[in-house]
Amino acid sequence: MKFLVRERVFDIGDDFWVTDEQGNKVFWVDGKALKIRTTFELKDPQGNELMVIRKKLFKVRDQMRVEHDGKTVATVRKRLFNPIRDKLNVEVEGAPDWEVVGSFLDKEYSISDKEGTVAVVSRKWFRVRDTYAIDVNTHRRDVAGDPALVISVAVAVDALTNDDD
Repeated sequence: MKFLVRERVFDIGDDFWVTDEQGNKVFWVDGKALKIRTTFELKDPQGNELMVIRKKLFKVRDQMRVEHDGKTVATVRKRLFNPIRDKLNVEVEGAPDWEVVGSFLDKEYSISDKEGTVAVVSRKWFRVRDTYAIDVNTHRRDVAGDPALVISVAVAVDALTNDDD
């Protein structure tokens, strides 16, 4: 299932909608501009909070936690410097870890685990600068098929890798 992310670049707090392929609003990413640490809330179209994505402070390696109902469900971590390729690790609670590999600057990367592809993120189908697709493998019967978790991890990847710009 493909989701389209159209960032609103000039908004304070980095708020943006995530739509499905038919253009229906599925998730609202609410960036919290006045927080000390980078924080986003993933909400449904009615405004109900589904996930909170927040940066961990004072860590050797940058990382962001994805929380659901106050409990950490995933932690996205930058790898120590790797000159060969961009790579992040995602520790998923109660499931195999995910690996994020590709070009983060170009928004061309894949998320996978030992079972296979979780999602593919790509901008290549779009001419609009700040639009990209997240193709979630919803056929998976585990947490890897949860679009809210996958979108939250993609938001964390974007936030962690934009810090490098």
